[in-house]
Amino acid sequence: AFWLMDKEMYWHMKKNDTDLVIERGMALHKMIRLITMALGGEAYLNFIGNEFGHPEWIDFPREGNNWSYKYARRQWSLVDDKDLKYKYLNEFDTEMIALAKSAKLLQANKVDQLNMDTTNNVVIFERAGLVFLFNFHPQNAIPDYRFKVGESGKYKILLNSDMPKFGGFNRVDDVMSYPVVTLFGEHFLSIYLPNRTCLVLKKV
Repeated sequence: AFWLMDKEMYWHMKKNDTDLVIERGMALHKMIRLITMALGGEAYLNFIGNEFGHPEWIDFPREGNNWSYKYARRQWSLVDDKDLKYKYLNEFDTEMIALAKSAKLLQANKVDQLNMDTTNNVVIFERAGLVFLFNFHPQNAIPDYRFKVGESGKYKILLNSDMPKFGGFNRVDDVMSYPVVTLFGEHFLSIYLPNRTCLVLKKV
């Protein structure tokens, strides 16, 4: 998280602060963690604070830091402070892990690439019956983004990084279901895909 947001984490993590560096960093932090877990293989590891974007490293006392204890700690209080944004990252991580467990995501060996759009920086793939959508573009929010899926039916959103409880901007309708359209024997799904947002859908 510190590599994404740098020193701004010390000054702009208040809940009502609208710093652009923090907004970018938090959006990418969520996306990077989800795509790593979804494509990374058979295991996923959180490590002492990275689940909520802890701003500092761990450095135990040693000769090179003059035997300092300054960074030999984790500030767990950050995630418990309701006035700070760390809780948003932690909440996203909690739901991301819960979804992976319920879908047995890491036990699923097969991953199907559904869309690789280098113009719009969009990646879409399917694993364990879940469809993962990532829009890494810094500006382009895409209305009615259309992509192929394997079968007809309807899809619902199970995880949306743009939800307010995750520090997002609430640009995607989580309540509605998204119907598949069949054209010339192929099945397509259309959805609003905001910039720097990831979604997880499932057929219902």
